[in-house]
Amino acid sequence: MAKALDLEEQEQLDQIKHFWKKYGNLISWVLIVVLGGYAAWNGYQYWQRDQAAKAAVLFDEVERSATAGDLARVQRSLADIQDKYAGTMFAHQASLVAAKFLSAQGQSVEAQAALKWVVGAAREPAYRDIARLRLSALLLDAGSLDGALAQLAQPMVPSLMGLASDLKGDILTAKDQKSEALSAYKKAWDELSEIPDYRRLVEAKLNALGVDPQATSPSGNAK
Repeated sequence: MAKALDLEEQEQLDQIKHFWKKYGNLISWVLIVVLGGYAAWNGYQYWQRDQAAKAAVLFDEVERSATAGDLARVQRSLADIQDKYAGTMFAHQASLVAAKFLSAQGQSVEAQAALKWVVGAAREPAYRDIARLRLSALLLDAGSLDGALAQLAQPMVPSLMGLASDLKGDILTAKDQKSEALSAYKKAWDELSEIPDYRRLVEAKLNALGVDPQATSPSGNAK
């Protein structure tokens, strides 16, 4: 009986050896790939957390410098965060903060550059579209009307569509294209139904152009 068991065990052992000889190399590589992928994923997660933490420090520096009115520190910190942590949301937020500060300091060209950087770098549509709106407004102020319109040519995220339509109306008004401006303002008035205060500003613009949106729009009474 013992010999029979020994023979059976030996046969199983031989089968295992045969199986491993045939598939062992493949199994080893599969394990290497799987474990390597797991290690890489953990490493990437750690790297992302590390990048975000370091970017957050620089974002705070940009924000504090802007609050203090320190132009040189804002410029230096902005350059650092854009260069080192371009893929983080902190870099995009810092660029928006810096652009607002730079514009207030009369540095319109630098402000536009910061916003263009966000448009090109941001993966989050909301950040990209906020930058496009602000860039369009700066270009309008600078008299670059076609450039301002170009920033609004692509669709915006839904929450910003009303603001984009209103700004488009301002640009078209500056271009003396009254009928196109009216269409843009009417569109803005409809899209801003959930923001009554801003909607009243658009209504005032329409009234100034001789149009009562409440009489012409099917969207209902103004709030």
